[in-house]
Amino acid sequence: MALAVLLAWPVPILLAGADWPPRAPGLALALWQAIALAGGISMIGSLLVFGLIPFGATPVSALGALAVHVAAGTLPAGATLAGVMALCLALILGTHLLLNLSATFIRAERQRRRHHTLIGLLSDPLPFDTEGTRVIDHAAPIAYCLPGGTRSATVLSRGLLHLLDADQLRGVVAHERAHLRQQHHVVLLAFKSWHSALPWFPIANRAENAVALLVEMMADDQARQAVDDRTLARAIALVGTAHLSEVSGTQTPLAAAGGLDDVSSADLVGPRVSRLLGEVPGLSTTARTLVVCTTVALLLLPPALLLTS
Repeated sequence: MALAVLLAWPVPILLAGADWPPRAPGLALALWQAIALAGGISMIGSLLVFGLIPFGATPVSALGALAVHVAAGTLPAGATLAGVMALCLALILGTHLLLNLSATFIRAERQRRRHHTLIGLLSDPLPFDTEGTRVIDHAAPIAYCLPGGTRSATVLSRGLLHLLDADQLRGVVAHERAHLRQQHHVVLLAFKSWHSALPWFPIANRAENAVALLVEMMADDQARQAVDDRTLARAIALVGTAHLSEVSGTQTPLAAAGGLDDVSSADLVGPRVSRLLGEVPGLSTTARTLVVCTTVALLLLPPALLLTS
């Protein structure tokens, strides 16, 4: 229970306020995932362990005894109302999280399929490009990626093509394709599901925002291999103005279909531009090792505690 409390509040608060994640966004993203997974296992596991106390000496034997008692419709000696409620709460919470995760991914897949259909109707292929880049006829500078199981696309607007020069456009396209290669949408959907399942839980919102920024920084790091930092920073600032079209209600039909991701959201642009122009140093070997060890420990500790309790 102590681990669940730590991972539910102080640890995420410390990570969200730390200044090192921009120096190693990939490691920070892995740590966020470990915190979310370990926190969920610890929360549900602690309820299970408490509720299973009357059923057996170890969690494995207690689960077997629980199945026998459920089938027989009986309770063991020493069972209490609090213990039964803990078991019910663990079942409800675990089921709620899994169903919400499934629903989020199914809904996102349906939106992507619909969006791919609209792209085929409302866009044209970028000339001399063979990697699935599509162009929509819209004046606002827009760029986003649309993942898919067998087909993926990078979508640009004509306004973006008119606004950016060749080098800036190359950086934006490299950024979007990095999202596709690294499957960032899967991570974002998982944290979106967590937030939607527990909207009253402030850490879920903070984690979703932090992860959204980290995946943008990871894609920026890939784009830096195609263009210099200043060119990429200027391109990000210009593309970021696409957010204004959403605020003013002049969304494209594709955006209305739910396909636009939050790549160009205004609250993500500033930190990314500052990072590119500020020459942020990388983490030391010692710090990187510490983060990796902490991530691995968080993944291993909850199962170990549950099996030995």
